[in-house]
Amino acid sequence: MAKALTPTVARPPFPVLALRHAHAAKALDISPRMLLKLRQAGQVPFVRLGRAVLYPVADLERRLSEQVSKEVSS
Repeated sequence: MAKALTPTVARPPFPVLALRHAHAAKALDISPRMLLKLRQAGQVPFVRLGRAVLYPVADLERRLSEQVSKEVSS
């Protein structure tokens, strides 16, 4: 019997609190350039830690929920 070829993703032993730019763009299914434009326009929450730009997962989820609520009520 052939073994199924499914990719395995190593999960960290701790919860992910924030994503770096490239991972946040992938998670949102948008291009990194679009994420940069949204960040510069103040439409996506982010924090700076030194030179690193991080996108808090909880804030991204909350922002997406707000956007969905606006679109449904329109």
